[in-house]
Amino acid sequence: MEMLGVGAETLAAHGAVSEACAAAMALGALCRSRADWALAVTGVAGPAGGSPGRPVGTVCFAWAGPQGRLETETRCFAGDRSAVRAQSVGHALQGLLQRTRRPLD
Repeated sequence: MEMLGVGAETLAAHGAVSEACAAAMALGALCRSRADWALAVTGVAGPAGGSPGRPVGTVCFAWAGPQGRLETETRCFAGDRSAVRAQSVGHALQGLLQRTRRPLD
């Protein structure tokens, strides 16, 4: 929370596994670094920790970039903990590549 500046109100209102939390994490990382882009991932990799609203495999992503760019997305991946984590990393990095290749407005 402190390192990335995610507010307690964001966590209370949306939970740790949410696009709002991922967005706050990405924006916090971007603001606290010299990077042009930041990405954040939060989710339930399993085997436990899921809920009806956020089952195991639910992962939220955020990409923050120049000129106030911010995009979020939620995906649900299948498999065990290792598979969910591997798919999450791949999706996050692929999303970053796609976004960095888009022209700035």
